[in-house]
Amino acid sequence: MTLSLTGNAFLALLVTAAVLAVLAVLLLWTRIPGPAPVRWGTRLALILLCQATAICVVAAWINTSFGLYASWDDLLGRTDGAGPVAMQGPPAEHATFTKDDNGMRETYFRGTRSALSGQVMVWTPPQYDDPRYRRTSFPVVMLLHGVPGSPQSWTEQGRMPRAYQKLLTEGTTRPFILAVPVINPGGRDTDCSDAGGRNVATWLSQDVPDLVRRHFRAAPQPRSWGLLGISTGGFCAAKLPLQFPRVFAAGAALDPDPLNGDGGALADPVLRERNSPTWLVAHSRSDAALFLATSRQDRDSPPSYLEEFQRAASGSRVRLKTMLLDKGGHNYRTWSTLYPEAFAWLAGQLPG
Repeated sequence: MTLSLTGNAFLALLVTAAVLAVLAVLLLWTRIPGPAPVRWGTRLALILLCQATAICVVAAWINTSFGLYASWDDLLGRTDGAGPVAMQGPPAEHATFTKDDNGMRETYFRGTRSALSGQVMVWTPPQYDDPRYRRTSFPVVMLLHGVPGSPQSWTEQGRMPRAYQKLLTEGTTRPFILAVPVINPGGRDTDCSDAGGRNVATWLSQDVPDLVRRHFRAAPQPRSWGLLGISTGGFCAAKLPLQFPRVFAAGAALDPDPLNGDGGALADPVLRERNSPTWLVAHSRSDAALFLATSRQDRDSPPSYLEEFQRAASGSRVRLKTMLLDKGGHNYRTWSTLYPEAFAWLAGQLPG
């Protein structure tokens, strides 16, 4: 079984190796046999081993914090000479869910409308299994990860669903079903757009909601569906309610990518513009609610992104709330500090 590149087990293994390397130096430094060149060469090797393990610990911690590489294949650039392809899964009605250690139910399925296959994780609140609520449908919040990243980024780095459960226990928010889909099925980033033969917008707005409604007591009405995204997922959380107001009523975007579009995801300037939240909010009749937040210190999502979007939204019907932190980088540590505000805001926007 291969250790996850972003998992806590891998980081713990590296920390253990670094500690053992230091202990080896302390125990063996004066006990190395042989002539002087051999002893000094062995000591140099031990010092280099200490440095190498320490560097690996720091590199793994940075990767886990910032989500730079999602897997070993991503780190090593292994594509087997092929483009992004996802293994075909079963249709939504035949999808099978398995429960993981975090209480998330995982499945892999193929969307009939988008023709894309990918992973979706779903978590239900404690009230869901309470007999008093057996006939109750629940509002849904879809969590959208960044790129690079995966649905597991929310559990391994974003501390979900534990962080949300804590807010729920404290009364900061309301019971939601959390749905965590992959936002780049097959590894191709399209800024959650239907582009280049990859109908990702259709996957997120039709196929994933259809899956969740088929297998869970999810509220059918759009006013009870919302989005919470970080980085590229934040871009998507701001964009999708504007494109699909009959599906999503609200979107919370934490440190979103450039809201006028990313040339790395969509090379065609016209397609990029028409799929950007900034263009959409200026041309949309949607009355969706949007929450945008970032930090003054975030170079990847500076306050200017929000300011430009605010100007574009000034003549629209969109209900916009913004939040600016004084400190924080482009990482889950900053995003987790925004959870209370974001989930409290979503609780006010999504009845159920």
